[in-house]
Amino acid sequence: MPEWLVLTLAMLAAGVVVIIVTLLRQRTASDDEDITETPDVIEYMTMWIGVVYAIVLGLAIAGVWEARSAAEDHVQAEAVALHEVSERVRIYPPEVRDRIRADVDAYVGHVVTTEWKTMADEDRLTERGTELLARVRADVTDYEPKNDFEAQAYQPLVDQVAAADQARNARADATGATMPGVVWFGLIVGAVITVGMVFALQIRRTARELVLAGLFSALIAFLLFLIWDFDAPYSRGVAATTEPFLNLFPGAGG
Repeated sequence: MPEWLVLTLAMLAAGVVVIIVTLLRQRTASDDEDITETPDVIEYMTMWIGVVYAIVLGLAIAGVWEARSAAEDHVQAEAVALHEVSERVRIYPPEVRDRIRADVDAYVGHVVTTEWKTMADEDRLTERGTELLARVRADVTDYEPKNDFEAQAYQPLVDQVAAADQARNARADATGATMPGVVWFGLIVGAVITVGMVFALQIRRTARELVLAGLFSALIAFLLFLIWDFDAPYSRGVAATTEPFLNLFPGAGG
């Protein structure tokens, strides 16, 4: 099911549930119930519950967005480091240069066509990707420079391979959900309490109040969906992509 459809259904369901419960409560309310006034303490508690929950939602959204941005940075750093390796080996002998470039292209092609799907489906990297990057490292580190010019390029190449490996490890750490389960528990319970306070305020008198109550609950459903969507940086709708690799290695996509 497309994620936009899941979002739409979740928002509609949240609004409809609030409206239905409100209408049922109105029908079952006693005739002598005073609906014209709400105790001040309930209004005060509702206000603070809403403020606290808004802060929690804001922090959760900021956290998952920061994790997603970091995931994009890892991909960019890895792609740039590999591109630097591919470009800087031009001073090496043709057979060495071509071998290193071919192994770099093989690794990038595997990441773009195979490993990315594994990350999205299984929340892990592939052993084949690790082997291909190890081959690139061996190509670079095992070569013995033949002159001073090659020697000057050797250490920067080793550093770029190390940077690519570090970015790959960071990408592995960012694979999968980043939000702890206890935080999700708090977010969901907080949403139930916050929406439940609508009934404490006796929002059941006019169509306008019913619409506002439905929109309020739909907004909370949208924000929770947004957090869930950002929570897995490489596998859900608003996810980091392979664009940095494809920009620097146009032929990697096949």
